[in-house]
Amino acid sequence: MKVLHIHFGKEGGAERFFVNLARALAGCGVEQRFVIRPGRTWRPEIAPLGPIIEDHYRNLSVSKYITRRRVHRMIDRWQPQAIVAWMNRASQLVPAAGPALKMTRLGDYPKSLKHYRHNDCLVVNTPGIAERCRALGWDRPVHVITNFPREVEPASVSRAALDTPEDAFVVVGSGRFVHRKGFDTLLRAVARLPGAWAWLVGEGEKRAELEALARELGIAGRVRFTGWVDEPMHYVAAGDAYVMASRHEPLGNVILESWRAGVPVVTTRSEGPMWFVEDGRDALMVDIDDAGAMSEALARIRADGALAASLVRAGREKLAAQFSKDVIVQRYLDLFSGRL
Repeated sequence: MKVLHIHFGKEGGAERFFVNLARALAGCGVEQRFVIRPGRTWRPEIAPLGPIIEDHYRNLSVSKYITRRRVHRMIDRWQPQAIVAWMNRASQLVPAAGPALKMTRLGDYPKSLKHYRHNDCLVVNTPGIAERCRALGWDRPVHVITNFPREVEPASVSRAALDTPEDAFVVVGSGRFVHRKGFDTLLRAVARLPGAWAWLVGEGEKRAELEALARELGIAGRVRFTGWVDEPMHYVAAGDAYVMASRHEPLGNVILESWRAGVPVVTTRSEGPMWFVEDGRDALMVDIDDAGAMSEALARIRADGALAASLVRAGREKLAAQFSKDVIVQRYLDLFSGRL
């Protein structure tokens, strides 16, 4: 089986899942090729899996048209069974004709369908995104195939490496530092919890604002910014609680990673968690932007070891039942081979 991936994403959870899936497909004997942006930190992880074409694919760029011709020529010669475009920009590179099964994988809610006209089907990771596509008028097949976390053995990083006391209550958040991820709410929640520390794993345009907010809240000494790391799960595993504070989150792959790391989760009632999280059973849920409720949920986890353990246990059970690598990879293989 031959599969071409077109992915112009940057850094974050969606990109980690893309790498996870590509590696899993390679383990099943799938021959793959890739079209990506230059300079991606995750490039070395897919480089052994197949040839890579690199371009930013920007509008009004001469290289965009050169890349289009190059990719379409490669498709004609290589003859993949499936072409997978990851989100909107990549969809613009999908050819109009040819025998390959052409699809776009969506990890967020589309505003329109204009980019998908050459697609035979759509792949989405939550039922809510599928509903949005149909509401917009999509009348071809749409398949719901969700994510799985990377199958790594969580190994807690040293707290000393981040100058954090061994007995501190550490709250971990990870992802891109952008408004929609709600890291400001996380910091406000930690500020309400005496003695709590925060590790923010990631990078992004809001970092300077978050650092300034930590100083304003008087907790800068208890906040650590790690920057991008190769495996966030090892940092999550070193924490006492994980918080997903997003204002908008189509799925919430970081929750799956936290369940794998064995850390209790507090999450907002954003779109993805509202689909798969059971409040009080496998995570504690709070309203978006409610720093007070978030702090209270964290306080419950800190004070009640039995509650924390039960959240972890139920999370791992759901991870095995609904988000296992074997089940999800087989769904993709069935799709690529025309069995779905």
